[in-house]
Amino acid sequence: MPGKDVRLAVLIDADNISATYIKPMMLEIARYGNPTIKRIYGDWTKPQLGPWKQVLLDHAITPVQQFGYTSGKNSTDSSLIIDAMDILYTEQVDGFCLVSSDSDFTRLATRLREAGKIVYGIGEQKTPTPFVAACDRFLFLEILSPKEKKTRNILGSLIGKVSSSDSQKDDPEGKKASKAAKEKEEPAQDTKDPSGERTIRFMDDTTCELISSSISDLADEDGWAFLGDVGNLVNKKSPSFDARNYGFSKLSKLVQSLDFVECELRVNEKNPQVKLIYVRNKEDM
Repeated sequence: MPGKDVRLAVLIDADNISATYIKPMMLEIARYGNPTIKRIYGDWTKPQLGPWKQVLLDHAITPVQQFGYTSGKNSTDSSLIIDAMDILYTEQVDGFCLVSSDSDFTRLATRLREAGKIVYGIGEQKTPTPFVAACDRFLFLEILSPKEKKTRNILGSLIGKVSSSDSQKDDPEGKKASKAAKEKEEPAQDTKDPSGERTIRFMDDTTCELISSSISDLADEDGWAFLGDVGNLVNKKSPSFDARNYGFSKLSKLVQSLDFVECELRVNEKNPQVKLIYVRNKEDM
């Protein structure tokens, strides 16, 4: 993952992104670099962009006014693209964060990467595949609410304890609990989280093959590969891959849940206090 000295230009399409995502989004961007340029594009005379006004001040994002010259036409896209090219040639930035769910920015992402810049795409899960594939990495906004999710999980845990206590009174022999345990063992399907905002994806064969092949590509003679390198290769092959899409907070936890992967902790020779995770396909053993 890039260091925090990496300078990023964050360009936001206000017409395609909700203001409710701004806080977790900016926290996520900070993991990849320093957002030195932050601009958002839209027609600020429109009432539907009203929720953006306060969050722009809170996060020091510069609004760029773009009137719609023709009804039904989105002139915001053109303004963002022009600014992106100006920044490419006049500003010292290492990468761009293009925040939109609009496929119109596919060619822009491709051009910025051709110029040697890192391109992070950020949008909703409805984002068309061409735009996702054109970025070095693509992040779905629906997964960027860790604090709210933690709160919901705590509430769900408390509700579960109360329900469990009540069920024991009504079902002393534990028949219902046995049935629930049996259902839990069945393969998981795509499910909505308690807020109904996002879908936790099912680990399908394509995703499993992506991880397995990446391990094989990097494996040494004994079949072992460093998990950090595997994660980087997986993201290169599939820019939208993120462990959080599948309900895991980190890639290490996702990999450890896979029955076809063996994990091993090793001591870092340079820093004995740091443990390194190595993985290999069990079929290669």
